Amino acid sequence: METVLVTGGAGYKGCVLVPKLLDAGYAVVVYDLMLFGSAGLPSHPNLKIVEGDIRDTAKYADAVKGCDHVIHMACISNDPSFDLDPSLSRTINYECFEPLVIASKAAGVKRFVYVSSSSVYGVSDSPEVTEEHPLVPLTDYNKYKGLCEPILFRHQSPEFICVTIRPATVCGYSPRMRFDLTVNILTNHAYHRSLITVFGGDQQRPNIHIDDVCELYVELLSMPAQKIAGEIFNAGYQNQTVSELAEIAKQIVEQEFPEKKPIRIERTSSDDLRSYRITSRKIAERLGWTPKRRIEDAVRDLCHAFRDGKFKGDTLKDDEFVNVKTVKALHLA
Repeated sequence: METVLVTGGAGYKGCVLVPKLLDAGYAVVVYDLMLFGSAGLPSHPNLKIVEGDIRDTAKYADAVKGCDHVIHMACISNDPSFDLDPSLSRTINYECFEPLVIASKAAGVKRFVYVSSSSVYGVSDSPEVTEEHPLVPLTDYNKYKGLCEPILFRHQSPEFICVTIRPATVCGYSPRMRFDLTVNILTNHAYHRSLITVFGGDQQRPNIHIDDVCELYVELLSMPAQKIAGEIFNAGYQNQTVSELAEIAKQIVEQEFPEKKPIRIERTSSDDLRSYRITSRKIAERLGWTPKRRIEDAVRDLCHAFRDGKFKGDTLKDDEFVNVKTVKALHLA
């Protein structure tokens, strides 16, 4: 049985990814600061949970001993990082990255999957943003995501296979839910308020279903090394404007909850300029990978979660559903 260490494994994507890894026959080590706890993770004999800060290289080096693969997701994962101490994003998202990579390689890890972000492209009016497109970071989050990519590839070797994924904005249900991501926000407002407020609306945003992107991370662990070594892949599906995403949320929520009709959409100004359309042609052609689910499926999954009472607390107001609010409230240093 091979072992996978997942940094940030108790987070929004981690709580969907970890069960998929366990189902695929891997033993899993979750290395996470546990800002949101570990209640979203399953109880499983092949799961080990380590509460740790990725800036603590010695503790990480001990946790990664005996691991065959690393999927690195841990970060301050939100664009509005200006709400926080800028040094926090720099130390967690950038400065500790190379020591973490070096420790992984020294421990005998065979494959390192780095989860970057398609937001590294910032703003582009290109009809198809490929992996060769210039990076135009607008925030600390996407700046540091981009800066880590070449650092990783400095350590690429036949014994230490490195691959970077630039996923689109993730959407859909997770046991550790986030309602600070575009599709999830719009669905939350449609369900609770019968009113969707769209900030701007013309910005182009690529999205991907949480189950699709997590299944991709699992598949990368067993794909032929020569196909992924030293490569960067976009991973997205539908490119939509924010206004189009709002229409999708309205349509699906009205289908699932007819009593909430009519759901109104209001537009207001926004200072969020990020706008880009990514193409995932490379990953389809090189790896034969394509998503199976649509934005509509993500919205419907969230509707079912609302109906089943899976969210405790106020999803519109509680800090636990918004990453930056939680980090700020905890005064993480």
